[in-house]
Amino acid sequence: MPKHHETRHLPYTPEQMFDLVADVARYPEFLPWVSAIRIRSNSETQMVADMIVGFKGLRETFTSKVEKQRPERVHVDYLDGPLKYLRNDWVFRPEGTGCAVDFTVDFAFKNRVFEMLAGQVFGVALRKMIGAFEERAAALYGSPSGSAADGISNSSAHNAA
Repeated sequence: MPKHHETRHLPYTPEQMFDLVADVARYPEFLPWVSAIRIRSNSETQMVADMIVGFKGLRETFTSKVEKQRPERVHVDYLDGPLKYLRNDWVFRPEGTGCAVDFTVDFAFKNRVFEMLAGQVFGVALRKMIGAFEERAAALYGSPSGSAADGISNSSAHNAA
């Protein structure tokens, strides 16, 4: 059961990062392995969406409920798909001229084979996904220091499998 918590310090406002994370419909444009999104319902505070994810010939659909608390938090609860459960939180805190982004994900697959595969590639996949969000932020908002990586040097991470 992969679990991960990480804090990134980014040169963007909490509002900017909230907007990026809450814009689920655009995930196929920049997130690896996300091939399509279908928004079932969407309001200022809640969304239900299907995400189609593909990796090495595997293709799965996940349905999740996204709770939005502008600009502090995005919380994702799993509704349906190949997982036993999924909890994902993004918390955005003002910090200097930017913000701290606390990211937590905790999930488990129903299928033990998928669970073993996920455990083998979890760290690499997570770094790639987090990097994709950072690159998207730099593309959308620019980087005051010239590089998105300049704003993330103080990060901490914790993995538990």
